[in-house]
Amino acid sequence: MSKNYAIGIDVGGTNLRAALISSAGEVIKKVKEPSSGNVLGTLQNAVKSLYADAGLDPQRDVAGIGIGIAGLLDRKKGIVLLSPNLHSVEGIDFVEALHKQFSVPVFIENDANAAALGEKWMGAGREFNNFVLLTLGTGIGGGIVYEKKLANISAELGHMSINADGEKCPCGNYGCLELYAAANAINTKVVAALGKGAESILKECCKGNLYKITPEDIYRSALEGDNLAREALKDAGRYLGVGLANIINIMSPEAIILTGGLIGAWNIYVQEAIREASRRTFKALSDAVRIIPSSLGDDAGTIGSAGLVFAASGRLTGQDI
Repeated sequence: MSKNYAIGIDVGGTNLRAALISSAGEVIKKVKEPSSGNVLGTLQNAVKSLYADAGLDPQRDVAGIGIGIAGLLDRKKGIVLLSPNLHSVEGIDFVEALHKQFSVPVFIENDANAAALGEKWMGAGREFNNFVLLTLGTGIGGGIVYEKKLANISAELGHMSINADGEKCPCGNYGCLELYAAANAINTKVVAALGKGAESILKECCKGNLYKITPEDIYRSALEGDNLAREALKDAGRYLGVGLANIINIMSPEAIILTGGLIGAWNIYVQEAIREASRRTFKALSDAVRIIPSSLGDDAGTIGSAGLVFAASGRLTGQDI
């Protein structure tokens, strides 16, 4: 067996996903763990688990490990410089630690960039030369594919300012998009309203512990007609629409691909964002862009991270990327 596999890792603000991916982009095995606590240790254990379950010899079978991680990176040093939603990973040399333990090449990239690569290689981005991918989860990340290639830039689109007088973001900026449109923002708004006595079926959620409410709980409540849940999602969607309008007006991509947990609320949150974006963009540009969901879902990041490995050896099949 030649080195026809790679380990792809996706470290987000809430979850860590790792998967064994073939050189054809097929997910062979995968694991999911919380990204809280000792992220490096969790990541190392996930890789060992994948090796053991698949019966692989790292030296014989595995071409390398790719890591997509939320935050601003120093790719040459292999470390995370700043991760506003996951401060525990800052300063850790993931590349050196994993190379030392597993003796295979290790590559690191921003998680949204990795997801964009995954969608270009195996997903919804295959038909487009130019697109922007947004990860909509705990925070908001961005990846850009331009002229069929992953742009080698830090597309921190979740930290574009959309409110000049806005709150301070953990990144140090003020009025960032993710402060108003990400999952944390939606949860914070709902919990604050419930704490002030707002009526909602969410009061009965999580045995009364409001801080255990999830975006999924809010979306389910919205579908049941809960006004607080619906308004929270629609409000966040309007802010997301402002961000989408900025992307469309500046970049005029062929497509904007949306991925992450929040796209489960497509019919309320995303549709509101699309309506708001259409109000704020040049009609010719708005008409030319497609706003679509990821076709890889939660696997986009791990597939793209594995793609980093195959791309480095010129073995990324099917796409000129």
